[in-house]
Amino acid sequence: MTKRAVVVSVLFWVAMAGFLRIVIVPPEASVEASGLELQRAADSARGWMERAQLDDGRYVYLYDAELDHLSPDYNEVRHAGVTMALYQAAGRLASPATLTAADRGLAWMTEHLYRHDGWAALVAPGAGRAKLGASALMLVGLAERRLATGDAVYDPLMREVGSFLAALQRPDGGFHVAWWVERDAADRLGTSRYYPGEALWALALLHEALPGEGWDVHARAAAEFVTTRRDDVEAVDFPPLADHWAAYALAEMAEWGLKDAEIAYGRRLAGRFGLLVRTESQREGGWSGTVVRGASPRAGALGTWVEGLAALWRLASADERLADLRAGILERVEVGAAILAGRQVSDERARTYDRPGLVRGAWLHEGATRMDDQQHAFSGLLYAADALHGRTGREPDLPPRRPDR
Repeated sequence: MTKRAVVVSVLFWVAMAGFLRIVIVPPEASVEASGLELQRAADSARGWMERAQLDDGRYVYLYDAELDHLSPDYNEVRHAGVTMALYQAAGRLASPATLTAADRGLAWMTEHLYRHDGWAALVAPGAGRAKLGASALMLVGLAERRLATGDAVYDPLMREVGSFLAALQRPDGGFHVAWWVERDAADRLGTSRYYPGEALWALALLHEALPGEGWDVHARAAAEFVTTRRDDVEAVDFPPLADHWAAYALAEMAEWGLKDAEIAYGRRLAGRFGLLVRTESQREGGWSGTVVRGASPRAGALGTWVEGLAALWRLASADERLADLRAGILERVEVGAAILAGRQVSDERARTYDRPGLVRGAWLHEGATRMDDQQHAFSGLLYAADALHGRTGREPDLPPRRPDR
Protein backbone atom coordinates (compact mmCIF):
# COMPACT_ATOMS: atom_id res chain seq x y z
CA MET A 1 0.00 0.00 0.00
CA THR A 2 1.36 3.42 -0.96
CA LYS A 3 1.93 6.18 1.54
CA ARG A 4 -0.89 8.16 -0.02
CA ALA A 5 -3.28 5.23 0.28
CA VAL A 6 -2.41 4.84 3.94
CA VAL A 7 -3.08 8.52 4.59
CA VAL A 8 -6.40 8.33 2.74
CA SER A 9 -7.38 5.21 4.69
CA VAL A 10 -6.50 6.82 8.01
CA LEU A 11 -8.42 9.97 7.16
CA PHE A 12 -11.41 7.89 6.10
CA TRP A 13 -11.53 6.02 9.40
CA VAL A 14 -10.97 9.20 11.41
CA ALA A 15 -13.86 10.80 9.55
CA MET A 16 -15.99 7.71 10.07
CA ALA A 17 -15.21 7.72 13.79
CA GLY A 18 -16.12 11.39 14.00
CA PHE A 19 -19.34 10.72 12.10
CA LEU A 20 -20.27 7.92 14.45
CA ARG A 21 -19.43 10.01 17.50
CA ILE A 22 -21.29 13.13 16.42
CA VAL A 23 -24.20 11.74 14.42
CA ILE A 24 -24.82 8.21 15.64
CA VAL A 25 -23.68 8.44 19.28
CA PRO A 26 -23.52 12.11 20.36
CA PRO A 27 -21.66 12.77 23.62
CA GLU A 28 -23.64 12.85 26.84
CA ALA A 29 -23.75 15.88 29.11
CA SER A 30 -21.63 15.85 32.22
CA VAL A 31 -24.29 16.65 34.81
CA GLU A 32 -24.65 15.86 38.48
CA ALA A 33 -26.63 17.05 41.46
CA SER A 34 -26.65 16.20 45.13
CA GLY A 35 -29.66 14.80 46.90
CA LEU A 36 -30.03 18.09 48.74
CA GLU A 37 -30.08 20.04 45.46
CA LEU A 38 -32.78 17.74 44.11
CA GLN A 39 -34.84 18.17 47.27
CA ARG A 40 -34.61 21.95 46.92
CA ALA A 41 -35.75 21.77 43.31
CA ALA A 42 -38.64 19.51 44.32
CA ASP A 43 -39.67 21.95 47.03
CA SER A 44 -39.65 24.78 44.51
CA ALA A 45 -41.96 22.75 42.26
CA ARG A 46 -44.25 22.14 45.23
CA GLY A 47 -44.41 25.89 45.74
CA TRP A 48 -45.58 26.36 42.15
CA MET A 49 -48.40 23.84 42.58
CA GLU A 50 -49.62 25.65 45.67
CA ARG A 51 -49.42 29.12 44.11
CA ALA A 52 -51.14 27.90 40.95
CA GLN A 53 -54.25 26.73 42.80
CA LEU A 54 -57.44 28.65 42.05
CA ASP A 55 -60.16 29.59 44.54
CA ASP A 56 -62.39 26.65 43.55
CA GLY A 57 -59.65 24.06 44.14
CA ARG A 58 -58.58 23.66 40.53
CA TYR A 59 -55.10 24.61 39.31
CA VAL A 60 -53.71 26.74 36.51
CA TYR A 61 -53.79 24.31 33.61
CA LEU A 62 -51.48 25.99 31.09
CA TYR A 63 -49.67 29.30 31.37
CA ASP A 64 -47.90 30.83 28.39
CA ALA A 65 -45.24 32.94 30.07
CA GLU A 66 -44.13 34.55 26.81
CA LEU A 67 -47.64 35.80 26.03
CA ASP A 68 -48.80 36.11 29.67
CA HIS A 69 -51.84 34.01 28.78
CA LEU A 70 -53.79 31.55 30.93
CA SER A 71 -55.47 28.76 28.99
CA PRO A 72 -59.18 28.16 29.74
CA ASP A 73 -58.72 24.43 29.12
CA TYR A 74 -58.81 21.90 31.93
CA ASN A 75 -58.26 18.19 32.46
CA GLU A 76 -59.59 16.18 35.38
CA VAL A 77 -56.94 13.45 35.03
CA ARG A 78 -54.16 15.98 35.46
CA HIS A 79 -56.07 17.63 38.29
CA ALA A 80 -56.08 14.32 40.14
CA GLY A 81 -52.36 13.92 39.38
CA VAL A 82 -51.38 17.32 40.79
CA THR A 83 -53.50 16.72 43.90
CA MET A 84 -51.79 13.36 44.34
CA ALA A 85 -48.37 15.05 44.12
CA LEU A 86 -49.39 17.61 46.72
CA TYR A 87 -50.35 14.82 49.10
CA GLN A 88 -46.95 13.24 48.47
CA ALA A 89 -45.36 16.59 49.31
CA ALA A 90 -47.52 17.08 52.40
CA GLY A 91 -46.43 13.75 53.79
CA ARG A 92 -42.76 13.87 52.94
CA LEU A 93 -42.19 17.56 53.65
CA ALA A 94 -44.50 17.68 56.68
CA SER A 95 -46.20 20.80 55.33
CA PRO A 96 -49.63 21.75 56.76
CA ALA A 97 -50.06 24.40 54.04
CA THR A 98 -49.48 21.80 51.35
CA LEU A 99 -51.99 19.45 52.96
CA THR A 100 -54.55 22.26 52.97
CA ALA A 101 -53.97 22.88 49.26
CA ALA A 102 -54.28 19.17 48.49
CA ASP A 103 -57.51 18.97 50.47
CA ARG A 104 -58.92 21.84 48.38
CA GLY A 105 -58.02 19.88 45.26
CA LEU A 106 -59.71 16.82 46.73
CA ALA A 107 -62.83 18.84 47.57
CA TRP A 108 -63.17 19.78 43.90
CA MET A 109 -63.06 16.09 42.99
CA THR A 110 -65.56 15.02 45.63
CA GLU A 111 -67.93 17.71 44.34
CA HIS A 112 -67.84 16.09 40.91
CA LEU A 113 -68.41 12.44 41.76
CA TYR A 114 -70.89 10.24 39.96
CA ARG A 115 -72.24 7.36 42.01
CA HIS A 116 -73.82 4.24 40.58
CA ASP A 117 -74.32 0.65 41.69
CA GLY A 118 -72.13 0.98 44.77
CA TRP A 119 -69.19 2.75 43.14
CA ALA A 120 -68.05 6.35 42.71
CA ALA A 121 -66.16 7.96 39.84
CA LEU A 122 -64.80 11.40 39.05
CA VAL A 123 -66.59 13.10 36.16
CA ALA A 124 -65.52 16.48 34.84
CA PRO A 125 -68.29 19.10 34.81
CA GLY A 126 -70.41 18.67 31.69
CA ALA A 127 -68.38 15.69 30.44
CA GLY A 128 -70.84 12.85 30.94
CA ARG A 129 -67.97 10.36 30.83
CA ALA A 130 -66.06 9.04 33.83
CA LYS A 131 -62.46 8.38 32.78
CA LEU A 132 -60.67 5.45 34.38
CA GLY A 133 -57.45 7.45 34.71
CA ALA A 134 -59.06 10.32 36.60
CA SER A 135 -60.59 8.05 39.22
CA ALA A 136 -57.44 5.94 39.45
CA LEU A 137 -55.27 8.96 40.25
CA MET A 138 -57.91 10.27 42.63
CA LEU A 139 -57.66 6.95 44.47
CA VAL A 140 -53.86 7.22 44.52
CA GLY A 141 -54.25 10.70 46.00
CA LEU A 142 -56.57 9.39 48.70
CA ALA A 143 -54.05 6.66 49.51
CA GLU A 144 -51.26 9.26 49.68
CA ARG A 145 -53.39 11.36 52.01
CA ARG A 146 -53.90 8.38 54.27
CA LEU A 147 -50.15 7.81 54.38
CA ALA A 148 -49.47 11.50 55.03
CA THR A 149 -51.98 11.94 57.84
CA GLY A 150 -52.83 8.53 59.27
CA ASP A 151 -56.46 9.62 58.84
CA ALA A 152 -58.88 6.86 57.78
CA VAL A 153 -61.86 9.16 57.25
CA TYR A 154 -61.83 8.62 53.47
CA ASP A 155 -61.64 4.82 53.62
CA PRO A 156 -65.30 4.44 52.52
CA LEU A 157 -64.65 6.70 49.52
CA MET A 158 -61.51 4.75 48.67
CA ARG A 159 -63.61 1.58 48.55
CA GLU A 160 -66.19 3.29 46.31
CA VAL A 161 -63.58 4.51 43.84
CA GLY A 162 -61.79 1.17 43.96
CA SER A 163 -65.08 -0.51 43.13
CA PHE A 164 -65.35 1.68 40.03
CA LEU A 165 -61.93 0.50 38.87
CA ALA A 166 -62.94 -3.10 39.56
CA ALA A 167 -66.20 -2.61 37.63
CA LEU A 168 -64.23 -1.48 34.57
CA GLN A 169 -61.73 -4.34 34.77
CA ARG A 170 -62.02 -6.85 31.94
CA PRO A 171 -61.63 -10.63 32.28
CA ASP A 172 -58.10 -10.37 30.81
CA GLY A 173 -57.03 -8.04 33.64
CA GLY A 174 -57.12 -4.94 31.44
CA PHE A 175 -59.67 -2.16 31.74
CA HIS A 176 -62.36 -0.36 29.82
CA VAL A 177 -61.27 3.26 29.67
CA ALA A 178 -64.43 5.02 30.86
CA TRP A 179 -68.07 4.86 31.84
CA TRP A 180 -70.73 6.67 29.83
CA VAL A 181 -73.05 8.28 32.36
CA GLU A 182 -76.09 8.80 30.12
CA ARG A 183 -75.71 5.43 28.41
CA ASP A 184 -75.21 3.65 31.74
CA ALA A 185 -72.51 1.53 30.16
CA ALA A 186 -68.77 1.11 29.91
CA ASP A 187 -66.89 2.61 26.98
CA ARG A 188 -65.84 -0.56 25.17
CA LEU A 189 -64.35 1.18 22.13
CA GLY A 190 -62.02 3.80 23.60
CA THR A 191 -58.47 2.98 24.55
CA SER A 192 -55.65 4.38 26.65
CA ARG A 193 -52.10 3.15 26.99
CA TYR A 194 -51.52 4.63 30.44
CA TYR A 195 -54.84 4.19 32.24
CA PRO A 196 -54.18 0.47 32.97
CA GLY A 197 -50.92 1.35 34.74
CA GLU A 198 -52.64 4.07 36.76
CA ALA A 199 -55.41 1.67 37.77
CA LEU A 200 -52.85 -1.01 38.65
CA TRP A 201 -50.98 1.32 41.02
CA ALA A 202 -54.21 2.59 42.57
CA LEU A 203 -55.43 -0.93 43.29
CA ALA A 204 -52.05 -1.93 44.74
CA LEU A 205 -52.13 1.07 47.10
CA LEU A 206 -55.73 0.29 48.02
CA HIS A 207 -54.73 -3.21 49.05
CA GLU A 208 -51.85 -1.80 51.07
CA ALA A 209 -54.24 0.58 52.85
CA LEU A 210 -57.08 -1.90 53.30
CA PRO A 211 -55.62 -5.41 53.28
CA GLY A 212 -57.81 -8.47 53.36
CA GLU A 213 -60.60 -6.98 51.26
CA GLY A 214 -59.62 -8.60 47.95
CA TRP A 215 -58.16 -5.60 46.16
CA ASP A 216 -54.93 -7.52 45.61
CA VAL A 217 -56.80 -9.93 43.34
CA HIS A 218 -57.65 -7.07 41.02
CA ALA A 219 -54.12 -5.65 41.27
CA ARG A 220 -52.49 -8.98 40.41
CA ALA A 221 -54.76 -9.46 37.40
CA ALA A 222 -53.93 -5.93 36.24
CA ALA A 223 -50.20 -6.56 36.74
CA GLU A 224 -50.33 -9.69 34.61
CA PHE A 225 -52.10 -7.77 31.83
CA VAL A 226 -49.76 -4.78 31.93
CA THR A 227 -46.55 -6.82 32.04
CA THR A 228 -47.44 -9.51 29.52
CA ARG A 229 -50.19 -8.28 27.17
CA ARG A 230 -50.71 -4.51 27.25
CA ASP A 231 -47.95 -3.64 24.76
CA ASP A 232 -49.45 -6.03 22.20
CA VAL A 233 -53.04 -4.93 22.81
CA GLU A 234 -52.07 -1.28 22.42
CA ALA A 235 -49.74 -1.98 19.47
CA VAL A 236 -46.77 -0.24 21.09
CA ASP A 237 -44.16 0.23 18.36
CA PHE A 238 -41.09 -0.04 20.59
CA PRO A 239 -42.08 -2.02 23.67
CA PRO A 240 -42.18 -1.80 26.53
CA LEU A 241 -44.24 1.34 26.86
CA ALA A 242 -42.42 3.80 29.13
CA ASP A 243 -45.04 3.44 31.87
CA HIS A 244 -43.88 4.95 35.15
CA TRP A 245 -47.23 4.06 36.75
CA ALA A 246 -46.49 0.39 36.22
CA ALA A 247 -43.04 0.91 37.74
CA TYR A 248 -44.63 2.47 40.84
CA ALA A 249 -46.98 -0.49 41.11
CA LEU A 250 -44.29 -3.17 40.78
CA ALA A 251 -42.20 -1.46 43.45
CA GLU A 252 -45.26 -1.35 45.71
CA MET A 253 -46.00 -5.03 45.06
CA ALA A 254 -42.43 -6.24 45.54
CA GLU A 255 -43.17 -7.38 49.08
CA TRP A 256 -46.10 -9.43 47.81
CA GLY A 257 -43.81 -11.55 45.65
CA LEU A 258 -43.63 -10.91 41.90
CA LYS A 259 -43.73 -13.47 39.11
CA ASP A 260 -40.72 -14.04 36.88
CA ALA A 261 -42.61 -12.47 33.96
CA GLU A 262 -43.20 -9.33 36.00
CA ILE A 263 -39.54 -9.14 36.96
CA ALA A 264 -38.57 -9.61 33.31
CA TYR A 265 -40.89 -6.75 32.41
CA GLY A 266 -39.27 -4.58 35.09
CA ARG A 267 -35.88 -5.34 33.54
CA ARG A 268 -37.08 -4.33 30.09
CA LEU A 269 -38.73 -1.21 31.50
CA ALA A 270 -35.47 -0.17 33.17
CA GLY A 271 -33.79 -0.45 29.78
CA ARG A 272 -36.45 1.68 28.13
CA PHE A 273 -36.26 4.46 30.73
CA GLY A 274 -32.46 4.29 30.73
CA LEU A 275 -32.35 4.74 26.96
CA LEU A 276 -34.70 7.71 27.14
CA VAL A 277 -32.60 9.44 29.79
CA ARG A 278 -29.41 8.68 27.86
CA THR A 279 -30.94 10.24 24.75
CA GLU A 280 -31.88 13.32 26.75
CA SER A 281 -28.38 13.53 28.16
CA GLN A 282 -27.04 13.50 24.61
CA ARG A 283 -29.36 16.39 23.74
CA GLU A 284 -27.93 18.21 26.72
CA GLY A 285 -24.36 17.38 25.70
CA GLY A 286 -23.98 19.89 22.89
CA TRP A 287 -25.18 21.12 19.52
CA SER A 288 -24.67 17.76 17.83
CA GLY A 289 -26.99 16.06 20.29
CA THR A 290 -29.70 18.64 19.64
CA VAL A 291 -29.33 18.26 15.89
CA VAL A 292 -29.35 14.47 15.95
CA ARG A 293 -31.84 13.84 18.75
CA GLY A 294 -34.18 16.76 18.10
CA ALA A 295 -35.89 19.09 20.55
CA SER A 296 -36.15 18.19 24.21
CA PRO A 297 -39.48 16.96 25.61
CA ARG A 298 -41.42 18.89 28.19
CA ALA A 299 -40.66 18.35 31.86
CA GLY A 300 -43.82 16.31 32.26
CA ALA A 301 -42.25 13.61 30.08
CA LEU A 302 -38.72 13.74 31.50
CA GLY A 303 -40.18 13.73 35.00
CA THR A 304 -42.02 10.46 34.32
CA TRP A 305 -38.77 8.82 33.16
CA VAL A 306 -37.08 9.80 36.41
CA GLU A 307 -40.13 8.65 38.40
CA GLY A 308 -40.06 5.32 36.63
CA LEU A 309 -36.34 4.80 37.18
CA ALA A 310 -36.59 5.75 40.86
CA ALA A 311 -39.41 3.24 41.33
CA LEU A 312 -37.41 0.53 39.57
CA TRP A 313 -34.41 1.34 41.77
CA ARG A 314 -36.62 0.64 44.78
CA LEU A 315 -37.78 -2.59 43.14
CA ALA A 316 -34.19 -3.63 42.42
CA SER A 317 -33.37 -2.91 46.06
CA ALA A 318 -36.18 -5.20 47.20
CA ASP A 319 -35.86 -8.10 44.73
CA GLU A 320 -32.53 -9.83 44.20
CA ARG A 321 -33.52 -10.84 40.67
CA LEU A 322 -32.91 -7.22 39.64
CA ALA A 323 -30.01 -6.49 41.97
CA ASP A 324 -27.53 -6.42 39.08
CA LEU A 325 -29.36 -3.39 37.64
CA ARG A 326 -29.36 -1.32 40.79
CA ALA A 327 -26.14 0.65 40.22
CA GLY A 328 -26.93 1.37 36.57
CA ILE A 329 -30.45 2.51 37.38
CA LEU A 330 -29.14 4.81 40.10
CA GLU A 331 -26.73 6.40 37.63
CA ARG A 332 -29.55 7.14 35.19
CA VAL A 333 -31.76 8.45 38.01
CA GLU A 334 -29.09 10.95 38.96
CA VAL A 335 -28.49 12.08 35.37
CA GLY A 336 -32.19 12.52 34.59
CA ALA A 337 -32.90 14.35 37.84
CA ALA A 338 -29.86 16.62 37.42
CA ILE A 339 -31.06 17.60 33.94
CA LEU A 340 -34.51 18.36 35.38
CA ALA A 341 -33.11 20.48 38.17
CA GLY A 342 -30.89 22.38 35.76
CA ARG A 343 -33.84 23.34 33.56
CA GLN A 344 -36.06 24.64 36.35
CA VAL A 345 -36.81 28.36 36.26
CA SER A 346 -34.92 30.13 39.02
CA ASP A 347 -36.21 32.97 41.18
CA GLU A 348 -33.97 35.43 39.34
CA ARG A 349 -35.14 34.35 35.90
CA ALA A 350 -38.78 34.32 37.01
CA ARG A 351 -38.60 38.02 37.84
CA THR A 352 -38.18 38.80 34.14
CA TYR A 353 -41.73 37.57 33.41
CA ASP A 354 -45.09 39.28 33.91
CA ARG A 355 -46.25 36.79 36.56
CA PRO A 356 -43.18 35.57 38.41
CA GLY A 357 -45.24 33.38 40.73
CA LEU A 358 -46.45 31.26 37.79
CA VAL A 359 -42.94 30.82 36.43
CA ARG A 360 -40.77 30.43 39.52
CA GLY A 361 -40.06 26.77 40.18
CA ALA A 362 -41.64 25.75 36.88
CA TRP A 363 -40.37 24.26 33.64
CA LEU A 364 -41.07 26.04 30.36
CA HIS A 365 -41.61 24.28 27.06
CA GLU A 366 -41.85 26.60 24.06
CA GLY A 367 -42.46 29.43 26.52
CA ALA A 368 -45.29 27.73 28.43
CA THR A 369 -45.75 25.49 31.44
CA ARG A 370 -48.52 22.99 32.11
CA MET A 371 -49.67 21.75 35.49
CA ASP A 372 -48.38 18.21 34.97
CA ASP A 373 -44.87 19.50 34.22
CA GLN A 374 -44.51 20.44 37.87
CA GLN A 375 -46.39 17.35 39.07
CA HIS A 376 -44.10 14.82 37.39
CA ALA A 377 -40.94 16.84 37.91
CA PHE A 378 -41.70 17.15 41.62
CA SER A 379 -42.26 13.43 42.11
CA GLY A 380 -39.25 12.53 39.99
CA LEU A 381 -36.95 14.86 41.92
CA LEU A 382 -38.30 13.77 45.31
CA TYR A 383 -37.78 10.07 44.67
CA ALA A 384 -34.49 10.61 42.87
CA ALA A 385 -33.21 12.35 46.01
CA ASP A 386 -34.40 9.34 47.97
CA ALA A 387 -32.37 7.03 45.75
CA LEU A 388 -29.23 9.14 46.13
CA HIS A 389 -29.72 9.08 49.89
CA GLY A 390 -30.31 5.31 49.86
CA ARG A 391 -33.90 5.60 51.06
CA THR A 392 -35.79 2.57 49.74
CA GLY A 393 -39.19 3.38 51.26
CA ARG A 394 -41.39 5.73 49.26
CA GLU A 395 -43.95 6.50 51.93
CA PRO A 396 -43.49 9.21 54.58
CA ASP A 397 -42.69 8.44 58.18
CA LEU A 398 -46.07 7.52 59.57
CA PRO A 399 -47.59 10.11 61.94
CA PRO A 400 -49.70 9.16 64.93
CA ARG A 401 -53.01 7.83 63.67
CA ARG A 402 -55.90 10.23 64.06
CA PRO A 403 -59.23 8.96 65.36
CA ASP A 404 -61.85 8.58 62.63
CA ARG A 405 -64.06 11.62 62.40
